[in-house]
Amino acid sequence: MAEEKKEEIAVIKITEEYMKERIYEIRGQRVILDSDLSEIYGYTTKAFNQQVKNNIEKFDEDFMFELTDDEVEDLRSNFLTANLNSKSRYNPHVFTEQGLYMLMTVLKGPLAVKQSKALIRTFKRMKDYILENRDLIGQRELLQLSMETANNRIEISKINSDMISLEKQISDVAEGLKDVVTKSELADMMNSFISDDEKWLMFNAKFSSADEVYESIYRQAKSSIYVVDNYIGLRTLVHLKNSPTGVNIILFSDNVGNNKLHNIEYTDFRKEYPTVKLSMKKTGGIFHDRFIVLDYGTADERVFLCGASSKDAGARITSIVEDYGTAKYNSVIAGLLKNSPLVLPK
Repeated sequence: MAEEKKEEIAVIKITEEYMKERIYEIRGQRVILDSDLSEIYGYTTKAFNQQVKNNIEKFDEDFMFELTDDEVEDLRSNFLTANLNSKSRYNPHVFTEQGLYMLMTVLKGPLAVKQSKALIRTFKRMKDYILENRDLIGQRELLQLSMETANNRIEISKINSDMISLEKQISDVAEGLKDVVTKSELADMMNSFISDDEKWLMFNAKFSSADEVYESIYRQAKSSIYVVDNYIGLRTLVHLKNSPTGVNIILFSDNVGNNKLHNIEYTDFRKEYPTVKLSMKKTGGIFHDRFIVLDYGTADERVFLCGASSKDAGARITSIVEDYGTAKYNSVIAGLLKNSPLVLPK
């Protein structure tokens, strides 16, 4: 693949202005052309797309898609500076932000690492600006941005977990190559992708991505998920979006503190994820600790004690531990189930 790259790579400096000129809205999604990304990463468009083709199983349609003839023509007509090759026999592909993060696991080498980090930091600055100037945009647009950001954090967490697992496999192979490469060098290479902004907590005696831990716990449920937490927010809901279909989810909360969960957020979440069977009840003001109960009242019942609210998980050093003495929680949960529904502020 190396021989297909440009012989002399002019490294593009990624700025907010540079990216704003290369982000288009197509099919209701913000996307980036393959030709622009190939320039950022120092590839020809052909070589870039070959890398993607070699890993096509990673790119679902919500990560990447090919433009239609009408979409290409519309782009050419409305954006004269769009990086379109009129001589190409194929229509260009475009990548969503989630697709871009997946792309970062495919493209390797020092330049790819450098540009990937720059892209992540640039997107974060662009979103931070919008959040800091929230009065300039509508509440619903702000909500959509918040949900997108939370989703992306979880997707990146999954990618990071896969990479850490891959690091372990490579390190095991490298055990017999001590004179050539060290484990620490491999770890540095793999960890270079991990964002400094990632949130971590202690789970199963090791530090793990906070978002990924919550999702992994919820995915183990067979019949029900009960979350007891007085401090809830949009991130609390996003952690539950990939829970097994048909599982009954109840959030027990008095919804206190700053940045409370609002009805508009809850309503939009339900519209976005209609298969998530979710309801909410009050806790009655008597709970301080947070815990998760899976499959209450069954032989598979499990209880996890959480050192912090899931919406703030990883902000400070905290942990999640499983309590194997589940019987003592039966009366507590039975009481909670009798509580009245939680009414969210507008």
